[in-house]
Amino acid sequence: MGKVTGFMEFQRVGETYEAPVARKKHYKEFILSLSNDEAKTQGARCMDCGIPFCNNGCPVNNIIPDWNDLVYRGAYHEALETLHSTNNFPEFTGRICPAPCESACTLGINSDPVGIKSIEHFIVDKGWENGWIVPQPPLVKTGKKVAVVGSGPAGLAAAQQLARIGHDVTVFEKSDRVGGLLRYGIPDFKMEKSHIDRRVEQMEAEGVTFRTGVLVGKDFPANVNNWAKKTVSPEELKAEFDAVVIAGGAEQPRDLPVPGRELKGVHFAMDFLPQQNKINAGDKVKEQILAGGKHVVVIGGGDTGSDCVGTSNRQGAVSIQQFELMPQPPELENKPLVWPYWPTKLRTSSSHEEGCDRDWAVATKRLEGKNGKVEKLIAARVEWKDGKMQEVPDSEFEMKADLVFLAMGFVSPVAQVLEAFGVDKDARGNAKATTDGDGCYKTSADKVFAAGDMRRGQSLVVWAIREGRQCARAVDEYLMGASVLPR
Repeated sequence: MGKVTGFMEFQRVGETYEAPVARKKHYKEFILSLSNDEAKTQGARCMDCGIPFCNNGCPVNNIIPDWNDLVYRGAYHEALETLHSTNNFPEFTGRICPAPCESACTLGINSDPVGIKSIEHFIVDKGWENGWIVPQPPLVKTGKKVAVVGSGPAGLAAAQQLARIGHDVTVFEKSDRVGGLLRYGIPDFKMEKSHIDRRVEQMEAEGVTFRTGVLVGKDFPANVNNWAKKTVSPEELKAEFDAVVIAGGAEQPRDLPVPGRELKGVHFAMDFLPQQNKINAGDKVKEQILAGGKHVVVIGGGDTGSDCVGTSNRQGAVSIQQFELMPQPPELENKPLVWPYWPTKLRTSSSHEEGCDRDWAVATKRLEGKNGKVEKLIAARVEWKDGKMQEVPDSEFEMKADLVFLAMGFVSPVAQVLEAFGVDKDARGNAKATTDGDGCYKTSADKVFAAGDMRRGQSLVVWAIREGRQCARAVDEYLMGASVLPR
């Protein structure tokens, strides 16, 4: 694959980033795709390693060595077809996937791994530039109707696969636009929403119907965004459709039960991030949460916390402090110990590079303020022994805080949705459904299947796409008795 000696001749070259001082002035993407020559050279680094662990490291099992070789040879159209054979939306994963495939790359054992994500980004952008990505409507209609609840990556992948095989698919989305957490959970500077819009256009041409502003279920919790103007009951869906796929995101945020949580200025990350995305789309927002001129504290060290940092910087925050409860991970992983698995190591995002102080092994004890408004955060250092957290004696300190964002992850899908469908839940509050054997992705409720975060809990976009594709095959088998869709 690639050039036989390429991995010895060429160094890894990453994508070009706009300088932090410049990119903080706008909300557009700032990562430039590889040039043709750069992509060919990076493709040439792919080894003829015999067992491509990258395939298994990738949740959708991308055929990575094949399209690396095709890029090296300049066969971009064939590379795109190979990429699309396993991944419906490589422009999403090529921008926001953390690339577990690269952690599994054989070359990465004792050198820099192949730049798989940057090559994927190059291939799909080349496809859009050249008009190679076109609708693929079915040749024959089955007469079967499928409802998909949720238009995030899992729902979109399931819908596209089912429509292409000939079923009539309707996607229901409670927000005003299609995309789910892709649309309102990910800042535009990481992924502009035009990428979603053109996929929606493609899918509509393939026969998918989108119904936005429609909530399926009732009694939706107040701490989860809901812009629906109409409600449809699960009973109505099951009466109208032959199968239903519930594929919403894990939107129930983890809260922080400390004194002062009720103070103004303390917000969930998903109260903050969607507002800016709506503003960028030209919408008006009542009482927008703004970080400009304020001291911001972000609690949570994951991607959502990083997104709060990047958005706060663009709004003009005076200072940004990010706390993580767990200890600081090592700067470099122990490759002989962890390869080909996803390693625990210090990860610095592009948002962190734009300006942010980070601290680890810190627990928030309380929030204090005046006149109902938060002014400071009281925290203490902690240490972990035998898996248990203990406060370090005499380590309490305070931090000025005008805004506090809770970005500690999501505990589960919205329970009210699953309860409305009468779906059995697992111990973590997700829809209970297996991924193998007869009835995979099938829930305990008649006609109802579950995929993505709704079934596995908070996870990656690439896992959502995988589950959406596999669930589509399970639904097709359920409706038709057999399926030619890929597993």
